[in-house]
Amino acid sequence: MKSYSVTLIPGDGVGPELAKVTQACLEATGVKFNWDIQTAGTDVMASEGTPLPDRVLESIRKNKIAIKAPITTPVGTGFRSVNVALRKELDLYACLRPCKSYEGVRSRYKNIDLIVVRENTEDLYAGIEFQKGTAEASELIREIEKLSNRKIRPDSGVSIKPISVAGSERIVKFAFDYARQYRRKKVTAVHKANIMKFSDGLFLEVAREVAKKYSDIEFEDRIVDNMCMQLVQKPELYDVIVLPNLYGDILSDLCAGLIGGLGVAPGANIGTNGALFEATHGSAPKYKGLNKVNPVAMILSGVLMLRHLGETQAADKLEKAVADVIREGRQVTYDLKADRNDPTAVGTKEMGEAIIKKMGK
Repeated sequence: MKSYSVTLIPGDGVGPELAKVTQACLEATGVKFNWDIQTAGTDVMASEGTPLPDRVLESIRKNKIAIKAPITTPVGTGFRSVNVALRKELDLYACLRPCKSYEGVRSRYKNIDLIVVRENTEDLYAGIEFQKGTAEASELIREIEKLSNRKIRPDSGVSIKPISVAGSERIVKFAFDYARQYRRKKVTAVHKANIMKFSDGLFLEVAREVAKKYSDIEFEDRIVDNMCMQLVQKPELYDVIVLPNLYGDILSDLCAGLIGGLGVAPGANIGTNGALFEATHGSAPKYKGLNKVNPVAMILSGVLMLRHLGETQAADKLEKAVADVIREGRQVTYDLKADRNDPTAVGTKEMGEAIIKKMGK
């Protein structure tokens, strides 16, 4: 039987608890893994001087597949985010966020099945910023005023929003390829091209060109503010949604809200030479060591990893077990109970064990 070498990053806060349960669930599918465990985050700052040691990047580059538990972004260190750094260093340009309803999860909506595809490397999140009052900001403001003949207040901070043909083309192509692979029917490109004609306008122009090569899949576009309203009013009209970085960040959380929250929202960051799978919620340090937090988002991220590896049968088995445990509602964490104070709620470890037991039946 084939064995997969996978980098496992336990994270910090509640991360190690979630990682342990997810590891056990993945192994229970019958798929064989060689785990390369690499620590990162606030817990290694003191010993290694950085929350993201080079050895972590080297491991992912070698294995090309990684799964990560939540990691805390250190405050006051100048290090923006381990998550962002991983995406940039490894060029994981596509953020994949499925948002799917599971019976038993409290939500105002039912039967949601959306795929959010977010560009990961460009837009306002590229990190090209100039702090108010610095010589660099003042110089940039003067240059912009000269080039655009528009006045900018001198006490402004400035962020640059680059959107390229290459970056737009590969993310839209990723969305269409995903739609084709998983028999999805429609791709919707989201933008603000009516206002930002040379950045969002470029994204839309490229999306329309790419769509011409996928005549088997319906294509449409929506302005981002209208899209927010549409998703709240009639989410059933949408399928695969592709967006630039900032809008993708915002709308992926909106879509997670439709299905009951980030606790059931998996994620993946995928590039040409590697893929990183992760729960999309935070590290919740206040719950560290309490065996309390819902493990579903990270386990479902493991399901995405199995599908990426081509282990479809194992992925289906694990997802069904998760869905069955949630639907039955007995051996679930407090946030998945109808009453969050329900004394019958189980811990992280116990919910994982219930999922594994389901797979054994």
